[in-house]
Amino acid sequence: MLHGVTQNELKLSKNINKYLDMCLKCGKCTQFCPAGIDALEIINCAKHEYMKTTILNKIISFLHSRLVFSNSIKLGKLLFRHLKRSEKYHNMTVSKKLSVMYFKGCVNQVFPNTDKYLNKIFGNTDINIISPDFDCCGLPFLSEGNLERFELSAKSNIEKLNTDYDYLVTDCASCESTLLSYNKYFDCDIKSEKTLNWGDIIALNNLKFEYKTPVKVTFHKPCHLNNDAFFEKIISNCTNVQYVKMEDYDECCGLAGSFALKNRQLSKEISKNKAINIQNTNADYVITSCPACILGLKQGLMQIKNKKIKVVSFLEFLSLADKIY
Repeated sequence: MLHGVTQNELKLSKNINKYLDMCLKCGKCTQFCPAGIDALEIINCAKHEYMKTTILNKIISFLHSRLVFSNSIKLGKLLFRHLKRSEKYHNMTVSKKLSVMYFKGCVNQVFPNTDKYLNKIFGNTDINIISPDFDCCGLPFLSEGNLERFELSAKSNIEKLNTDYDYLVTDCASCESTLLSYNKYFDCDIKSEKTLNWGDIIALNNLKFEYKTPVKVTFHKPCHLNNDAFFEKIISNCTNVQYVKMEDYDECCGLAGSFALKNRQLSKEISKNKAINIQNTNADYVITSCPACILGLKQGLMQIKNKKIKVVSFLEFLSLADKIY
């Protein structure tokens, strides 16, 4: 269809935009393509061209603006302030050996429990956690074709990253993937080997976790997580934890950002299929490393009426250990 648009055989219409919005943004088509064509980048550019022609674009641009978007985050913080703990990590001292730049992401700005998990897991390690006031990674803007706001957000973050650190770390696979994509669009050098998630850091430090009560877990690999080798290594360092790999563990959870809002039925069907695979493992916990995927997994489990299996982030599950060393 987009080829037809470039050849003036089709008009970039509302109907074509509907199909563009059916993209899960998982990137599997690019991985599958023998020529390595980045279809997602083509779709993002097409969204940008289409949105320029609509009144809706003005509304979305207003909602994406720094004033509105940042104030929405502040409002979320205010509403959930009862969950707030001090953001000064117990292990933040200048004498620590490993300097980690923590990119929190928008969700963790609103729901601050991650601070609590990190304090428990890394409280006795040689890690200095630095958490500047980053902007959004920019993925919501990029996916909606708002390339101007994406550029503004990315350049703000790149400026904050212009300092010394050992690793740039996130607990959101989508944030990690977007940060690494900056190199494609801007004059910067964010190194993939220095951009990790907390699972990688935990595996590198060979931390061990003891659980008094035996538990069974399964793992959902987010679409944007490039490498999940850390997971089985960490689980092997967990006492009383049994890992059962689910069928299609790396298939989409069905949320996929605005996809779930624009394609409710499709989103629910994908989430339901994922939930059935989770249920078949008889796990006590399904673990993931993406805040958005947590919502998608819960959506699926609600549909099959499974209240037994708990959906948790990787950090939350590890923080439940009775002993960490």
